[in-house]
Amino acid sequence: MSPDTILTFLVASALLSLAPGPDNLFVLAQSALYGKRAGILITLGLCTGLIFHTLAVALGVAAIFAVSAIAFTTLRLCGAAYLLYLAWQAFKASSSVDKNINSPKLSGYQFYKRGIIMNMTNPKVAIFFLAFLPQFANPESSSITLQLVLLGILFIVVALAVFSVIALLSSHLAIYLKKSQKAHIWLNRTAAAIFALLAARLLLVSR
Repeated sequence: MSPDTILTFLVASALLSLAPGPDNLFVLAQSALYGKRAGILITLGLCTGLIFHTLAVALGVAAIFAVSAIAFTTLRLCGAAYLLYLAWQAFKASSSVDKNINSPKLSGYQFYKRGIIMNMTNPKVAIFFLAFLPQFANPESSSITLQLVLLGILFIVVALAVFSVIALLSSHLAIYLKKSQKAHIWLNRTAAAIFALLAARLLLVSR
């Protein structure tokens, strides 16, 4: 791959990572609720999920989701169900705050796992990678599989940087929330609404 191709790929990856979507909205909502540590751990989880999608594309597995309605629908329903579960948890947390009950603490691993599940249960990511990465591969150069893996790694690095910035910026809301119970309630309910909308969006997508 030429330097121009790599530069174009990096710019496109940055713009796509910045565009409002399920992953960066998820990072934003969770960072605002739980702080920058949670946002960074969720970002690491999301990027771990991207490793799975990169390997799936490189090995041709993602093509299954593009042609198999059953595989696509199954993964889509699992992702939507998980988002609805998170929506319920956020809404329940807002009720707990309203009653001055401390909501349960989440461990670093739980935040990390949330990011992995969020990313891996979205079949659109696999199909996006299947359509996006090969555009920058050169079939006349080295191994296509190796090129796709390298492109996936570059995308993950860019996404990690972009999502980390989002996490750090939105985490400032968490500092304010500690001083405002009403704001905490409002943000929990807003997060619940975001998760529910993301679930609905996932349920409505088609191959």
